[in-house]
Amino acid sequence: MNLKNILHILGIFIFLIGAAMLPALAISLSLHEPAWTAFGISALIAMGTGLLLYIFIPRTGERITLTHREGFVIVTLAWVLASAFGGLPFLLSGVVPTFCDAFFETMSGFTTTGASVISGLDKTARGILFWRALTHWLGGMGIIILSIAILPILGVGGMQLFKAEIPSPVKDKITPRIAETAKNLWLVYVAITAVEVVLLFLGGMSAFDAVCHSFASMATGGFGNYDASIGHFNSLYIEIVIICFMFVAGMNFTLHYRLLRGDTKTFFRDPEFHFYAAIVLVSTAIITLDLRFHYFSTLGESLRYAVFQVVSIITTTGFATYNFDQWPAPSKFILILLMFIGGCAGSTGGAIKCLRFLIVIKQTFIELTRLIHPHAVLSIKLAKVAVPQEIVSSIRSFFVLYIAIAMAAMLALTLLGVDMVTSISGVAATLGNIGPGLGLVNASSTYAELPQAAKWLLSICMLLGRLEIYTVLVLLVPDFWKK
Repeated sequence: MNLKNILHILGIFIFLIGAAMLPALAISLSLHEPAWTAFGISALIAMGTGLLLYIFIPRTGERITLTHREGFVIVTLAWVLASAFGGLPFLLSGVVPTFCDAFFETMSGFTTTGASVISGLDKTARGILFWRALTHWLGGMGIIILSIAILPILGVGGMQLFKAEIPSPVKDKITPRIAETAKNLWLVYVAITAVEVVLLFLGGMSAFDAVCHSFASMATGGFGNYDASIGHFNSLYIEIVIICFMFVAGMNFTLHYRLLRGDTKTFFRDPEFHFYAAIVLVSTAIITLDLRFHYFSTLGESLRYAVFQVVSIITTTGFATYNFDQWPAPSKFILILLMFIGGCAGSTGGAIKCLRFLIVIKQTFIELTRLIHPHAVLSIKLAKVAVPQEIVSSIRSFFVLYIAIAMAAMLALTLLGVDMVTSISGVAATLGNIGPGLGLVNASSTYAELPQAAKWLLSICMLLGRLEIYTVLVLLVPDFWKK
């Protein structure tokens, strides 16, 4: 483990976090908001710290080649440091009272969770609102992926960072060179975001709101500029646009890249996409009927709120047009289930991911078939390609680990005095990077009333969820640190 190389690279990341604050600083200055000083000081601290690490802890050799262990350390620490330095504007501006709240808000942003401790968003400084949205957007595709595109120029190999940042069950590199892969992913990400900005602006949003909400929806984050979230606009057109882009963001981005390159067959024949779309359709239908017969008076109204909330939850965006904590129990139960499923592998969404659920379901059917035909030779296939057994085994392990961590965190919250409904939904919403839950953390509330210990615990849940558990937990294994 080369500590000098790790600190040298982390210096780059911290500098980039400080540089990312400059647009928010410019917005605050242009609007004469007092928060500009908080951004100025925070940017200086972050950029200064980053430069000191980069300059005074030189790398070993002309070019850094990272080991897989160093990649795991850098990715995990980069996310923690991004949240620590990125939280300074919230703390120094007085928007939040404690460093715990500032860290929670920023971790929620960079992990695209959308769980907030800030209320009164309608009156919050625009520089602060833009910074919240930008943390989403940067975290959505990954600070590390952005850096992978830059690090080769500085003499740093990025493959180990890419593996640690995207521990999805099946990797698809798009191009042979990792830096080119990162650039292509970002080009797709930027292009789709730009289209959404234009469509929202044409629908009556201000340019500022269109940019912030596009950042949040493409990152499947959910930070809005108003306490009522998307419900503030009360516009069917805006809701339809955001539904479409949340759905797109919940898909594997390599499919978007291939579609833009003219490969329509791969796009429409992808089994995970079919599974993802089927879950959305079935869940929407069930919740629409439940709302129609037990809550709303018309089918149109029921469908409007159901489809928005289903897409928002399964993509782990967390936007809301209605406080679904008031809905009938069957609808709330389905939404809780969707919090665990999540979007597709390779998307900006969180939770367990559709691909893992699909493989587990296929494996279950294979086991049932073996009971009938003990000597049959069977394997799981996706798009007519056999899935290696080691991937199937790792997915089973991931399922067990995910549920075990969720249950442990829920128990810990109840021991801290949090009620059971809030504990269950709060852990599901943070570990799955969703945001709003039920109980004290419903769509019309915030996480501000939770004890500080609970906020630290849920911040860890967000990090575990964003980096898909293994990247973080591997650091706790004693053998990891042995030479």
